[in-house]
Amino acid sequence: MRTKRFLEAIDEAAVVEAIREAERVTSGEIVVYVSRRAPADPVARATRRFRKLGLENTRERNAVMLYFAPRVRKFAVIGDTAVHAICGQAFWDDLAATLSAALHAHQFQQAIVIAVKRVGELLATHFPAKSDNPDELPNHLFGD
Repeated sequence: MRTKRFLEAIDEAAVVEAIREAERVTSGEIVVYVSRRAPADPVARATRRFRKLGLENTRERNAVMLYFAPRVRKFAVIGDTAVHAICGQAFWDDLAATLSAALHAHQFQQAIVIAVKRVGELLATHFPAKSDNPDELPNHLFGD
């Protein structure tokens, strides 16, 4: 699938609002990244992007990246060490299944917003917002 088609099916303002709303109740950070590349290994590419964007530098190590590579019809979800330690593999597997079903149904916008909300709920449960809750990362769509 062409990345342009994927991006045209997404209302960036709605994604940004979903991120903003999810992050309002958590100290965690959520990043949505849409790649124009065709990585052979989306998890490895997402991990490199995660590090390059400095997501492992959040105060509580509680950032999550939702990475989409439409050209190869793949995605990856990367959570920093504190998030992964708390949620365990079952959460990631369930989230991946939900994302996969929505993406296969070409419900790109819905897939992203649902994933952001689910990640936000997990983060809010384990990393609730504090009185000083800075937004450590921009809430726009990232990409290359």
